[in-house]
Amino acid sequence: QVQLVESGGGLVQAGGSLRLSCAASGFAFAYYPMGWHRQAPGKQRQLVATITSGGTTNYADSVKGRFTISRDNAGNTVYLLMNSLKPEDTAVYYCTTEGRSSYWGQGTQVTVSS
Repeated sequence: QVQLVESGGGLVQAGGSLRLSCAASGFAFAYYPMGWHRQAPGKQRQLVATITSGGTTNYADSVKGRFTISRDNAGNTVYLLMNSLKPEDTAVYYCTTEGRSSYWGQGTQVTVSS
């Protein structure tokens, strides 16, 4: 029933930008904290950003100032705008619910070339 579907990944040169989208359904989206995680080959999964139901945001130090998480509660969508991308941002990015219930999307690949 719960579905999180990411889109917007792709290949981009260092310094470029991408916007990821996550379409949510099957739960009370507007009441859930949401987040983005990423996982690169050979590295541990990393929490990238979170946003509360009220719009309060937090970011990993590695992306602070470059990435922006936002949400559209009416449209059941959460976004991750990624600016000034670096090769080390290359990873599979996952949309997640945060808090007591944890759901993950299928992921979308982001590749940043040097």
